[in-house]
Amino acid sequence: MTQALWTALPIEAAVLEELRETDDAGLPCVPYTDEEGGGPLRCCLRPVRAGERIALVSYAPLRRWAAETWAKPGAYDEQGPVFIHADACAGPAAMDGYPFASPGALRVLRRYNAEGRIVGGRLLEIPQTATEAFDQAFTEAFADPEVALVHVRAVEYGCFQFAVGRPQ
Repeated sequence: MTQALWTALPIEAAVLEELRETDDAGLPCVPYTDEEGGGPLRCCLRPVRAGERIALVSYAPLRRWAAETWAKPGAYDEQGPVFIHADACAGPAAMDGYPFASPGALRVLRRYNAEGRIVGGRLLEIPQTATEAFDQAFTEAFADPEVALVHVRAVEYGCFQFAVGRPQ
C-alpha cells in the first residue's frame, strides 16, 4: 500500500467527548459491547474489533465544520449515524492509504464550498489500487478553487466515512 497524498480526518477528540454525552440529534449516548466487530469507527478510522465497547451516535459533520468556519450550509446540514468508541481512545494510528477502502465498495466524494454548500461530487467504486484512486479523486476535487472540504460517504447507507479538507 502506498502513502496517501491527502489526510483523512477523524472526528476530533473534543467533539467525541460531546457525542459520548449527547449526540447531534440531542439523544444520550448508549454504549454497548460489539460482539462481532467490523463496523467503521470514525474516532480511530479503523474497523471495530470484536468485544470493543462502542456507541452508535448521530453526527452532523458539516454542521460542526460550519460552526468553526462560520459557513452557512442551510439545507445541506445533515446528520447521520456513526460508530465511535464508548470511551476516550487514542484516535487513528498512522496508516498507509485511506480508511475503509475495501475494493469494490462504492463511495461518493461530496464536495463543499466555503459556505458549506455542495458544489459537486464524484462516485468512486474502490479499485484494487484504492489509495491511488482516492488520491486522484481528491486531487481532482481540490483542483477546483471553490472546493473547501470533501466528505467521503458510503453509497449504500449514505454514512459519513471521513473528511478531507483543503490544505492550508
